[in-house]
Amino acid sequence: MDIKALISQLTLEEKAGLCSGADFWHTKAIERLGIPASMVSDGPHGLRKQDEKTDHLGVNDSIKAVCFPAASATAASFDRAMLTRMGEAIGDSCQHEGLSVVLGPAVNIKRSPLCGRNFEYFSEDPYLTGKLSAAFIHGVQSRNVGTSIKHFAANSQEHRRMSSSSEVDERTLREIYLPAFETAVKEEQPWTVMCSYNRLNGVFASENPWLLTDVLRKEWGFEGYVVSDWGAVSDRVAGLAAGLDLEMPSSGGFNDKKIVEAVRSGELDEAIVDQAVERILNIVFRFTENAKPDTPWDKEAQHQLAAEIAADCMVLLKNDDKILPLQKDASVAFIGEFAKKPRFQGGGSSHINCFRTTSALEAAEGLPVFYAQGYSAAKDSATEEQIAEAVIAAKKAKIAVVFAGLPDVYESEGYDRTHMRMPECQNRVIEAVAAANPNTVVVLHNGSPVEMPWIGKVKAVLETYLGGQAVGLATVRVLYGDTNPSGKLPETFPLQLEDNPSYLSYGGEGDVAEYREGVFVGYRYYDFKKAAVLFPFGHGLSYTDFAYSNLRLSADTITDQDILTATVTVKNIGDRAGKAVIQLYISDKNSSVFRPVRELKGFEKIYLQPGEEKDVSFSLDKRAFAYWNTALHDWYVEPGDFTIEIGHSSRDIALGASVTVRSTVKIKRHYDMNSIFMDILADPHAAAVFEPILAGMRAAFLPADTEQTDAAKEAITEEMGLAMFNYMPLRSILSFAGEKADPSLLEHLLNTLNNE
Repeated sequence: MDIKALISQLTLEEKAGLCSGADFWHTKAIERLGIPASMVSDGPHGLRKQDEKTDHLGVNDSIKAVCFPAASATAASFDRAMLTRMGEAIGDSCQHEGLSVVLGPAVNIKRSPLCGRNFEYFSEDPYLTGKLSAAFIHGVQSRNVGTSIKHFAANSQEHRRMSSSSEVDERTLREIYLPAFETAVKEEQPWTVMCSYNRLNGVFASENPWLLTDVLRKEWGFEGYVVSDWGAVSDRVAGLAAGLDLEMPSSGGFNDKKIVEAVRSGELDEAIVDQAVERILNIVFRFTENAKPDTPWDKEAQHQLAAEIAADCMVLLKNDDKILPLQKDASVAFIGEFAKKPRFQGGGSSHINCFRTTSALEAAEGLPVFYAQGYSAAKDSATEEQIAEAVIAAKKAKIAVVFAGLPDVYESEGYDRTHMRMPECQNRVIEAVAAANPNTVVVLHNGSPVEMPWIGKVKAVLETYLGGQAVGLATVRVLYGDTNPSGKLPETFPLQLEDNPSYLSYGGEGDVAEYREGVFVGYRYYDFKKAAVLFPFGHGLSYTDFAYSNLRLSADTITDQDILTATVTVKNIGDRAGKAVIQLYISDKNSSVFRPVRELKGFEKIYLQPGEEKDVSFSLDKRAFAYWNTALHDWYVEPGDFTIEIGHSSRDIALGASVTVRSTVKIKRHYDMNSIFMDILADPHAAAVFEPILAGMRAAFLPADTEQTDAAKEAITEEMGLAMFNYMPLRSILSFAGEKADPSLLEHLLNTLNNE
């Protein structure tokens, strides 16, 4: 299809019209030129295709579909291949239904547990988020169906999301909030990018040329079209000029007329409209020319796949006395309404109309399991009678399993949580059951961390997150050991909300949300502060044990242009087969800027039989060692020593090895009369230039051996004198060197240094 020739035949009105939707879910068709309409659908963990009553918040029903685990769960898998398989399945569903683009994945960083949409987001870590989202995109797009990575950018709260400005400094943006988008764009080229509702540093994302054009297209090389989040457009003409190609949904022709008027008045170059239309039509025809409407959609097979995925995502947080896995002949009480009616997805635009669900109670049919409701999720209450029934059931059973978590109303698109607590009625049930039976297990259904005031009273906790429509089947498989749990936390669980680094500023004041914690998001903060946490990033237990050994690096010294290979041996030293998640962190030993203690820069998941061992290798490039330098406006590796760490979590590091990295980028520093001696001495070249005067200045501040009284020597120790000297600016030479000072020599040395 010759898109440019097609565009040349369009009227200005037709071109402007193609830059907005025909309705809620379709692009416009132009029949006279054979341009078809194209349908998109909400995702990302299943299809929410709506044909008649349309909305963007999940209020009205959509077609019957398969609900896979939400991103909060799939992130815990640490498994790229699994995300790709899930993407392939969703891509097949889209082909079957004639959907050109699925709206996802959502890759915003989990800045706070309060964000109402955290269940749709992967992680607090940008590296993990980027790699898993790229894997999902690869799977979907392998079926010739597009994705729409969202929400670009810095959309980490629902509170005032359509008006608030995320105030984020340059380094924090580059290190935390942009990398997941960057990774996905550079590695997988999503067909579309969805801009967010919020402002970024005062400018709406929908009309931000730096974000949509300078960074996304010119720097990262994005080739598809940019679409607005539904209703995110403020100034349509400014948005088009900034790089927003498609407005969704339809504006009823209102904004189309504005585009036409802007072109005719000379305010907007028609070439910009042509470019947007070309980007949109490229995607429209990419799908239609590769459409396969006869693609089968085996929902039952996908239900089983959803169960397999959910089981691999579950995180065993605690397992005292190895109470899990359960024996299949043991009497077990399933307590809590979620055992019968599981909470497995979040509210809002990603809400799937499931063709079936499987509860844990249903999956446990045939086992010696009996049930007590315990509480009502809808009423958010537990009557005394319900608690009494739960206690009776717990006393009758060898092991009591309480199914608990967050009800639907607690977390959804459109608003944030106000606290990190579970419903008090559920906490009461857990406490009562644990008092009645010391062998109590808690299974959690939630999209974001919760406080656990009862954690010391139960023997095991299994985190299922929001595990999709087959979560009950997956849960029973894990509880009884048919699947060995292998999930790892993609976020830190703090002891309480107040411990979170964004606590003091989250949500913002009015329409200004300042990201004051900077790069210290999640474990980057907790580990730097050595703060106690409930469960650390990367934590997750298994029914077997894995040992790491023989960490070796391909070199002891590299430049920032080299690739370093790190290889570690992993062995299953337990008596069960299982999957190990190997986490690689990098630590800068002597950074001159504030950096986290360690940052995740690699992960792999492998399957091992008992006694089996494998070597796992990681390739580490410049970005693994770099931070964003705001003077260079680029990634920079500060020369020095780094530690490569292999861990079971960010707090459980098993092995470490050092490498020296030399930088090929020289930062030109400017010195003046206010530069202090500490900075001059830290720069070998500057220290050499100023050596003629350094000795005399040191002598002025360090105590003499013989010419001072004992009292004077006690008043100024060598350490104190050196500290005073280090903090002195160059101009102090004129004050303290007296007649020996030579201003002309000082100016000469400065000019020599700055002009080389």
